Amino acid sequence: MIRYRIDRGSGVATYVQIVQQTKQALRLGLLEPGDRLPTAREVVEATAVNPNTVLKAYRELEREGLVEGRRGLGTFVQKSLGTAAAAPSPLVDELAGWMRRARAGGLGREDVAALVSSVLEQEFTEKEQGEQ
Repeated sequence: MIRYRIDRGSGVATYVQIVQQTKQALRLGLLEPGDRLPTAREVVEATAVNPNTVLKAYRELEREGLVEGRRGLGTFVQKSLGTAAAAPSPLVDELAGWMRRARAGGLGREDVAALVSSVLEQEFTEKEQGEQ
């Protein structure tokens, strides 16, 4: 089962963090169709967020067709999002190796995230422009 981690200092709304973490779990194959999400009460107990915040996130996921609420039973995953879990192991190994080297080189989490985000944007923008 997924465990949500809320970063109150990130500037990202709490419900958005829950939605993003759920989508990431779907992309990585950590959640699959049929899996039950934690109840709002379980999320509240683990993260100390308002129950309405959890419900708002679950409604957003439901609106996107990713989950379905079943009255009295819980909220269940309806579909997966991607193929990241099926990514060839060498790619995962290379990325993990790069992360270890970046960390050993003195880069912090935010530095690494900024670099990855920048290169991701650059690479996919160039590819999309080439396709047009």
